[in-house]
Amino acid sequence: SSTVIWTMVITKFGGTSVADLAAMKRVVGIVQKRWKYDDNGPVVVVSALSKVTDQLLALVDLVKHGEMDTLNSRVEDLRQRHLEFSEISGEEFREEFVRGINQTCAELGDLVKELGVIREVSSRSLDAVLSFGELLSSRILTAALSNAGVPAAWVDARMVLVTDGVHTSATPDMASTSARVQSEVAKRLQKKFVPVIGGFVGSTHEGITTTLGRGGSDYSAAVIGACLGVSEIQIWTDVDGMLTADPRIIDSPKLVPRLSFAEASELAYFGAKVLHPSTIQPAVACDIPVRILNSYRQNGPGTLITSQPGDVNSSITAIACKRDVTVIEITSTRMLMAHGFLRRLFEVFDRFQTAVDVVTTSEVSVSVTVDDRQRLTPLLEALSEFAEVSCEQNMALICVVGSRLSTDPGVFSQIVGVLGDVNLGMVSQAASRRNITFVLSEADLSTAMTRMHDHFFSEKAFSTAQNEENLSN
Repeated sequence: SSTVIWTMVITKFGGTSVADLAAMKRVVGIVQKRWKYDDNGPVVVVSALSKVTDQLLALVDLVKHGEMDTLNSRVEDLRQRHLEFSEISGEEFREEFVRGINQTCAELGDLVKELGVIREVSSRSLDAVLSFGELLSSRILTAALSNAGVPAAWVDARMVLVTDGVHTSATPDMASTSARVQSEVAKRLQKKFVPVIGGFVGSTHEGITTTLGRGGSDYSAAVIGACLGVSEIQIWTDVDGMLTADPRIIDSPKLVPRLSFAEASELAYFGAKVLHPSTIQPAVACDIPVRILNSYRQNGPGTLITSQPGDVNSSITAIACKRDVTVIEITSTRMLMAHGFLRRLFEVFDRFQTAVDVVTTSEVSVSVTVDDRQRLTPLLEALSEFAEVSCEQNMALICVVGSRLSTDPGVFSQIVGVLGDVNLGMVSQAASRRNITFVLSEADLSTAMTRMHDHFFSEKAFSTAQNEENLSN
């Protein structure tokens, strides 16, 4: 059960929520409302401005090619982009705001120049460069809130989030972070300040800058929320919440009002971009509800994620999908009745740091899907040393998720019936029976998703399920 220490929320704002001046003003309004409503806080965690992380990655490419002139002008572009927000800081805070942006961008310029001389970027240096996005956006939001009358206090994320030394995908040290959160964040809350922290960024015990990898700002919010024992973690983004399907494929997916941590993790892992799978782990451990909200439509109900599944009419909560999947089939007669084969097989994936999504096995073959092809060629060569290997690209996977799948044996046959003539390559159902995953050609993805969504989430499907429930009662 959760131990609520602070009766307040953490509000985390993604890059699209702070994309421009108008978006930033909306965020200020949201925090202002929360501040008036809460006895304490809120605590604010913010991502880099929209597209800034991509611009910082582009800087790294220029460094590697030694393009020093272009490098200087790109750093200047970034400085100007952040200075565009100076009006939001107001007269009183403008001078300090401009000085802070100039100083931070000068530090960035010096760093990339140094790296440009040696034309080499280690993962440690990459983290140092990427951290600037959140360091700048958190400064802007602090100034904007102060100008709006909210007593905001900027907190350096590198002083709060203590991680291991695995650069570009560091893991927080919860015990050390908890101690820092008490000294850096709770102390400000006690003095009635609203702490503003850049997400995604941390540092090692030795003070070397690290980043938490993709989805890292959500992760930061969940870690800090868990350390404080807050009553809710709010993830503000540019969509209404978790949807029943990918809106890029299905025209009008429905909002999922409530789902369980387990369902959210499955959906996030299998392609639902709203939330990153590891991000909610700290919230799960402390049973802190996570709410996903749309900063562009603040009055929407959003999606609430808790330890219990929501009351849905369907056995299926949502359908997620991934494109650009590669299927690898490994066949060996030596596998027949042989122990140790799977260990040898997965040691290869471990050696080449390639994660596997779906696994199916038969007596003599194992099929797996991967979506990271960076090390595919050497990986296939290593597998070929002890088995026959074939590889099929341009595949996709569909994952049907629902906590009630295990109690509704008819769902599987319904799915297969609905898909009809669509050729399915692999089918997998987890032991927890919270998901059923299908692998199919990417060319068939849109058809398959549309048919399944129409079947399970149309008004007709809901009214049929309701009638069946009424009859059973």
